Amino acid sequence: MTRPIALTLGDPAGIGPEIALRAWAGLRQGPAFFLIGDLAHMAAAGARLGLPVRAIAEPSGAAAAMPDGLPVLEHPLPHPATAGRPDPRNAAAVVAIIARAVALAHAGQALAICTNPIGKSVLKAGACFAFPGHTEYLAHLCGAAMPVMLLAAPALRVVPVTIHIPLAEVPVALTPDLLEATLRITGRGLADDFGIRRPRLAVAGLNPHAGEAGTLGREEIETIVPVLDRLRAEGMAISGPHSADTLFHPAARARYDAAVCMYHDQALIPIKTLDFDGGVNVTLGLDIVRTSPDHGTAFDIAADFRASPASLVAALGLAHELGARRALSRAGAD
Repeated sequence: MTRPIALTLGDPAGIGPEIALRAWAGLRQGPAFFLIGDLAHMAAAGARLGLPVRAIAEPSGAAAAMPDGLPVLEHPLPHPATAGRPDPRNAAAVVAIIARAVALAHAGQALAICTNPIGKSVLKAGACFAFPGHTEYLAHLCGAAMPVMLLAAPALRVVPVTIHIPLAEVPVALTPDLLEATLRITGRGLADDFGIRRPRLAVAGLNPHAGEAGTLGREEIETIVPVLDRLRAEGMAISGPHSADTLFHPAARARYDAAVCMYHDQALIPIKTLDFDGGVNVTLGLDIVRTSPDHGTAFDIAADFRASPASLVAALGLAHELGARRALSRAGAD
């Protein structure tokens, strides 16, 4: 549990370098973490903010360096990076940094990984990046058959069953097998990593008013309800399908540990409305713990150096919490 968290650089032209430094300033007495990135680039960002960086040769040096500056494990960029100006020539290095963080976690040198935001279009342009996003690439690196995205904040946890696809494609993508696998992985993740003994899952319907007995759509009747009935018969604590417009007020949220939603915005709008700065992206279904701030690269403000580190601070804190719990569980099993 004393191992540090590996933090990736993300796109060097985004707000990742800034928020990493600001997060260190707020957490220097907390759990140790280190950033994998270009030391010169981070030192320049630190000079702009008046915050120091410290080079480390190995992850094990992070704890000793933490009081004096942001620990940086060197991973050079091939081209100088400018805040607010993404450069596809650095894309391969950004991808390699993610792979290095995963390798360090697999080797037991990092307790968990936390990833700064990437520009997917930049990676596709510069590195032939064949994955829809971070989550899918991490699943590839970990050999995971199916990763599940969970967004967590103190007031709410949500899981979208379908993610980055057009809304028109959701009814076709929403299959019984996908829904069942998502529910099982979510339940297992809440139990194993979050320590919730018997997770309560509330499932949203796809259609307004959860289809209103078939008058507003039949996906609830034909796809969702049979899966929920089968899992309830196995003993899982699942309610729904619920009308999404009544699922997120305070009294409703008190009745479940996570809301499982049918598409991206159905899940992300409520959590970003309730806690825009404090939301954390957690990938369930991996053999390592991975968290990420719940925002993007913010290229439009990166050069202004006025980004909030709140979501990254929350993501680092949750990475430590989940990583420590998983380490304790594995130690008990041994």
